[in-house]
Amino acid sequence: MSTTNTHSQSFNGLEQGKGKQFQNQKITIFYYLKENTATASMITEATGVLQKSICRYKRDLEKEGLLYELVKKHCKITGFRAWYLTTNTELFPKSNQLKMF
Repeated sequence: MSTTNTHSQSFNGLEQGKGKQFQNQKITIFYYLKENTATASMITEATGVLQKSICRYKRDLEKEGLLYELVKKHCKITGFRAWYLTTNTELFPKSNQLKMF
């Protein structure tokens, strides 16, 4: 019976650690894009975060209003057209929504 409790505790600890790792990767991407505009492939090369993970964090940051797709042009890594991303609010387009009212 004590063996079951030990496994449960280690499993819960693993899940908590995994969540922290994901949160740390999201923070890493956020701050990298604060200083650089880059495609997902470029972010992977610079940070070591897997591209599949970057796509998930990109979606999360977009929903939070913290990430913007700046321009679509050829990636320096792949040579294919891709979105250059940023979290630098100074580079976000200026909205004219307030001028309408």
